[in-house]
Amino acid sequence: MTIVGAADSATLSAAEHSRQLRRAVIASTIGTTIEWYDFFIYGTVTGLVFAKLYFPQSNPLTGTLQAFAIYAVGFVARPIGAAIFGHYGDRIGRKAALIATLLLMGLATFAVAFVPTYASIGIWGAVLLTVLRFVQGVGVGGEWGGSVLLSMEWARTTAHRGFVASWPQFGVPAGLFLANLIVLAFSTISGPAFLSWGWRIPFALSIVLVGIGLYIRLGILETPVFARLLARDQIEDSPTIEVLRRQPREVALTALARMGEQAPFYVFTAFVFSYGVTALHMSRDMLLTAVLTASVVSFFTIPFAGFLSDRIGRRRMYMIGAAVTGVFAFIYFALLDTAVPGWVFLAIVLSLIPHDLMYGPQAALIAECFTGRLRYSGASLGYQLASVIAGGPAPLIATALFAAYKSGYAVTVYILACAVISLIAAALLPDYTNRDISAEYDGR
Repeated sequence: MTIVGAADSATLSAAEHSRQLRRAVIASTIGTTIEWYDFFIYGTVTGLVFAKLYFPQSNPLTGTLQAFAIYAVGFVARPIGAAIFGHYGDRIGRKAALIATLLLMGLATFAVAFVPTYASIGIWGAVLLTVLRFVQGVGVGGEWGGSVLLSMEWARTTAHRGFVASWPQFGVPAGLFLANLIVLAFSTISGPAFLSWGWRIPFALSIVLVGIGLYIRLGILETPVFARLLARDQIEDSPTIEVLRRQPREVALTALARMGEQAPFYVFTAFVFSYGVTALHMSRDMLLTAVLTASVVSFFTIPFAGFLSDRIGRRRMYMIGAAVTGVFAFIYFALLDTAVPGWVFLAIVLSLIPHDLMYGPQAALIAECFTGRLRYSGASLGYQLASVIAGGPAPLIATALFAAYKSGYAVTVYILACAVISLIAAALLPDYTNRDISAEYDGR
């Protein structure tokens, strides 16, 4: 088996190694930003447009539930993508898998721009959206693990590994910012025509971003960790199956640890649009601007939380974030339910800070749990299985709770429950902040 660039990465000088580390971090961050732009653009438009265009015969609440059901399909697909690309990422290299995920995600997002509405082809429009959303989910399911490893496995020491690994996480708020900025721009430009054609342009523009991301990722080397595995002939034949056999506890606990991070995130960035417009009667553009501002705050809080995790330990930093998120949920809905624009704006802007206290150290916390030859598969599966139990159902559960209780308080209790689960799961995870990840170990 020959992986272009893999052998070279293990024999670089210190100066060239540092240059490759910087390039890997930049490539991971920009590539992740592009893929999350693709994923978030769908979530943003779902809360604003899809219920009206693809389920016009339903009442507003039912239509929103139906639109979020399609939205959730992408999350169901993410563990499938994790299994597929985790397998190839551990077999043929991190770089090759990442190029494939970028193409898959970008082309599916581009195609959404051309899906006819219910008025043109009836229910088949929703069917096409579901298929494309599934493909999106497969792509993003394989993206995260590779991006994190591409950065983290170039780090020479443990002193800055949490900080280095947090930069691919930076792609989430950057993608969220870009998605909301472009939707806001075309919402303003198209005005009343946003429902007819304005919403399609952000999806079509993804093809340009794919070209940029592909150019950047083709110019990086394979990681030194994978190069050593290849040189020592330590490549597993079936890494996905093997990690489930050898490290099932770590896979399960990392998935559960994400409950208090992922479910609130999609309440704060997706459900808030339908809640804000239908229940609070806030303007669409104000909500977009608030989420846009929240994502800018995350530009700083995510890497800072990753940096702190190198100082106080990954697990401790994560548990602090989970506790803060559970408490903040009460403040968040108390501010939202005032229906005062200033307080609503403040609630949304602050909402991602507790989340970021977990998300910054999360990449290193999860990836460090798995041995190198199974790391892409194990980290991806643990991370993406949370999509089925947390991220995907979150807007659906929040919408259903609001429909049943006519109050955001029920959603607050849901967020608190997720935070408690994360606290318990994180407490049971090992803390490998100072372990040398270039060495192989038995995963027990």
